[in-house]
Amino acid sequence: MDLPLIKMMTLNKTLDPVLLRSFIAVVDTGSFTRAADSTHLTQSTVSQQVRKLESQLGCELLQRKGRYVTATLEGERVLSYARRILQLMTEAVSQTSLSAEQQIIRLGVPEDFATHAIMPTLHAFSNEFPGIRLEVKSGMCSDIWREFQNSDLDLALVKQRPGSLPGLSHWPEPLCWIDSLHSNSLDKHPVPLVSFPIGGLYRNEMAHTFDSLGRSWRLAYVSTSLSGVCCAVESGLGISLLPRRLVTANHRILDEGDGLPPVPDMEVTLHAQDKVSALSRTLAERLIQTCQRIFDRELS
Repeated sequence: MDLPLIKMMTLNKTLDPVLLRSFIAVVDTGSFTRAADSTHLTQSTVSQQVRKLESQLGCELLQRKGRYVTATLEGERVLSYARRILQLMTEAVSQTSLSAEQQIIRLGVPEDFATHAIMPTLHAFSNEFPGIRLEVKSGMCSDIWREFQNSDLDLALVKQRPGSLPGLSHWPEPLCWIDSLHSNSLDKHPVPLVSFPIGGLYRNEMAHTFDSLGRSWRLAYVSTSLSGVCCAVESGLGISLLPRRLVTANHRILDEGDGLPPVPDMEVTLHAQDKVSALSRTLAERLIQTCQRIFDRELS
């Protein structure tokens, strides 16, 4: 084993890559002055750093005689290791950054899909690929879609008008009017409505329907939470418009017999950015399979 390597292995101190860079710069340029220019340091700083490195290694690394500065025999050996050390450090930083970037998959889903609907799929995916950092955001579809358009999400499961925006796959989402099983909000004047905030799904549809019927209405309960909306209807606070698959035993479906017109289906669509990782595509395929099972059960 080379003497400089033995000495480096027996040192208790860690070699500073800054010292190694200055040493390499002096050898490559043949001058402390030119090395200072290439490293954007002062000549005295470069000289001090080389002397410190020599002190740590216990040998002279440079010959300072003549017009040019050259490496000693020990210096040539150390130079080879110094280049390899800095190269490995550069590769480590590069690979770590690349790996971290590849490991993040950002998914946006509506709240009703962020509960029990797709959680088993996400859990299984995370277990199968433990190196992936899956970041899931649930909320209103308008917010999810805005973040997707801003490229803040890799995948987005959103509800939209049928055929309005193409995606990887889509499924019909039948809607229905619901009231509490134990009350009749249609008999009240004005009719109390339970809704999501402005920009939330179905709110405009609800308002337009009652306006076209010539029925006065009011917002009795507004919430960004799906569970809050469902509970408010169950408690008799008002009528709402929701996906049929979310109807509970404490809800009563209203139809034309109650004086309310049918509502066109919505569409649940999975979108993906043009350029996503292979594992993002794998997750998208798993989500498509899961959503297909969800909506197949709804149709059966």
